Amino acid sequence: MFKEERNTSLFQWSDLGDINKGRPNLGFMTDIRVYRLMQYTLRDVLIKRYGVDETNKLIIEAGYNAGVHFCRNLIDVKLPFNEFIAELQKSLRDLNVGILRLEKTDDSKKHFFISVAEDLDCSGLSVSDETVCNYDEGFFSGIMNEYTGKNYIVKEIDCWSTGDRVCRFEFKQAD
Repeated sequence: MFKEERNTSLFQWSDLGDINKGRPNLGFMTDIRVYRLMQYTLRDVLIKRYGVDETNKLIIEAGYNAGVHFCRNLIDVKLPFNEFIAELQKSLRDLNVGILRLEKTDDSKKHFFISVAEDLDCSGLSVSDETVCNYDEGFFSGIMNEYTGKNYIVKEIDCWSTGDRVCRFEFKQAD
């Protein structure tokens, strides 16, 4: 892993390690509460230090980086759009991240909506007045940028934490 300060990301997929070798008994699965414990305590510390807006920017940036690497390593970017979405759906389902559904798209695929049920980040949270899936916004943006070579702005418009039962994201290709 990294010890030095830097201005560019040095993350590589191999930094995730050899899970089969390192966890021969426990394997790939863990309790979702452990993931959320890390996510929400980290978010809490970042908000105390940097404020909500800067924290959201940092979390979106981290999600973006993860989305790029996720796409590079787990999704075939040569597929036509509908097949690409189907492969993304399968990957997210197989990894227990969530159940993705393409809800609406225009013919150009420059503007579309997806929903994610049973979302890893927020399904089951108490209702509040804020969406919390900033990481997912960056994650999906990174995936679409890697797939298309174009910049996509992804915004969560519905969230479990605001009373909805799925997370809904709007994707817009930036001009």
